Amino acid sequence: MPLLELDKIVMEFEIGSFGRKKKVRAVDNVSLSIDKGLIYGLVGESGSGKSTLGRVTLRLYKPVAGKVLFNGQDITRLPEGKIRPLRRRMQLIPQDPYGAVNPVQTIGEALSEPLIVHYGLEASEAMGQVKTMLENVGLTPAEDFINRKPFNLSGGQLQRAVIARAMLLKLEYIVADEPTSNLDASIRASIVKLLLDFKRKYDQSLQFITHDIVLLSLIADKIGVMHLAQLVEEGPSDEVIKNPLHPYTRALLSAIPLVSQELGFEKILLKGEIGDPANPPTGCRLHPRCPYASEKCAKEEPPFVEVGIGRKVKCWLYTKG
Repeated sequence: MPLLELDKIVMEFEIGSFGRKKKVRAVDNVSLSIDKGLIYGLVGESGSGKSTLGRVTLRLYKPVAGKVLFNGQDITRLPEGKIRPLRRRMQLIPQDPYGAVNPVQTIGEALSEPLIVHYGLEASEAMGQVKTMLENVGLTPAEDFINRKPFNLSGGQLQRAVIARAMLLKLEYIVADEPTSNLDASIRASIVKLLLDFKRKYDQSLQFITHDIVLLSLIADKIGVMHLAQLVEEGPSDEVIKNPLHPYTRALLSAIPLVSQELGFEKILLKGEIGDPANPPTGCRLHPRCPYASEKCAKEEPPFVEVGIGRKVKCWLYTKG
C-alpha cells in the first residue's frame, strides 16, 4: 500500500485586492501515489505548482477538492488538533533554511523544540539528542554550533541543521522542496547525500522537488513532470529520462545539451514564455508553445492516460481516438 496518495487534488488561492480579486488554481486535478521507502521526484518550471503540491501532501494547505491519504487514512479535512500527531511522521525541508528557523532562537533551541513539543522530552534530554544529531549531519563539534544563532551559520551549515531538526523525529515522509537551490554547487552534492543517507537509515519516503531533472535521474525512483498546475507525465525515472513522451518533458531534457546528445532524441524548443497560471490557455496548456500542437490541442484538454506499466502522459499524441 502506498504511504501517500493524492486523488484529484485541486488547490486555489485568491489574489488581487480592491474588488479585483480572482482565484488562481495552483494545482489542478492531480493524482499520484508515493510508495513506502521510495523517492518521488517532482520537476517543472517556476510557477508550475510543485511546491504547492508538496505542501498539500503534508496538509500544510487544505485542498479545495480531492483527497489526501496518509498510510491509508484520509487526512484531507482533519482538524489541526488531529493533524498535529502526524507532524512527527511527516515534515518539510524548505528551500530557504534562513526562513525555516526562528532567528532569535539558538540552533540548540530550534532543534530541541520538536522533541519537546511532539514527545514531551525534558529540555536537557532533548539537547542531548540534538548534539548527537548535529554530529551525524557533519556539524562538528556540536558544542561549537549549539549556542549559535542562525545568522552565524553559512547556508550549507544551516541547511544541515534544518535537516537534523527533521530527522530527530525519525520521519516516515519528507517533502524536500528544492533543498539545494540556494547553495553553492560545491556543497549541493553533500546535502543530497545526507538526505539519501537518512532515507536509507529510516526507510523513508521522499518527495524531492527540483528544477534539475538530471539530479532526479540519479536519485528518484519515479518522476512526475508538472506544467501550469497539472501533472503532464509520470513514470519510472529511467523510462522518463530515456524515453520522454510529453513534449514539455522532452523540452526540459533538450535544454541540457549533453543529455539530449547522449540519448539521441530530437531537440524541442518551446516558443514564448510559460502561460499565466491565473489565466491558463484552453485545451492543452502547452499548445501555444508546442511544435506538435493541432486544432484539437487548442480546444480540448487531453486526459491523463496510462500508456505502459507505470507510465502516464497528458497529451493527444498518445490518446487513441
